[in-house]
Amino acid sequence: MHYDSTEKTLPHNPLKALVAPRPIGWISAMNRAGAVNLAPYSYFNAVASDPDMVMFSSAGRKDAMTFAEEGGEFVCSLATYDLRDAMNATSAPLERGASEFPFAGLTPAPSRKVRPPRVAESPAAIECRWIQTVPLVPIEGGEASHFLVIGQVVSVYVDDAFIRDGRVDTGAMRPIQRGGYFDYFAIGPENRFELKRPPGAGG
Repeated sequence: MHYDSTEKTLPHNPLKALVAPRPIGWISAMNRAGAVNLAPYSYFNAVASDPDMVMFSSAGRKDAMTFAEEGGEFVCSLATYDLRDAMNATSAPLERGASEFPFAGLTPAPSRKVRPPRVAESPAAIECRWIQTVPLVPIEGGEASHFLVIGQVVSVYVDDAFIRDGRVDTGAMRPIQRGGYFDYFAIGPENRFELKRPPGAGG
């Protein structure tokens, strides 16, 4: 079968189930007044290296995006299986400026190079300086309803317990990833395998 959004041949858009599993950016940001927002974004990924950059995409101008723009910084904490319920709780619509940290029973920990805190219970966090927000204008034109937020990585925190022989043991942290609909996936050590690139293909 073929699906396009104008024909509605399926009751749910299959795109999110096909571009999956997707890493979750658990974004904390702080506005100029010091209010802190924490929210999960499944449109999140690393997009560049040297310098390292990450992005998340916001449906509408939500607090994480506007706080990142206003404060010029944001942090991506790793969402793990053990923190799944707390991560989900931080997606609740609170009053603007109300912090999700106490609402979800989480502890803010000071970051090293930016003002927004990381999630203390998370085993890893990526500190970023905001670079730009790109409105995602559809080909038909009109106003953008989604916005791509890009940040440059300035520091990375990893719990020492998850560093083995100089490498981060991602599987041991059991990160969760987003699928389609209400589906999530948990990554564990049993999911890991190595593939060496062909000569000249890069690292």
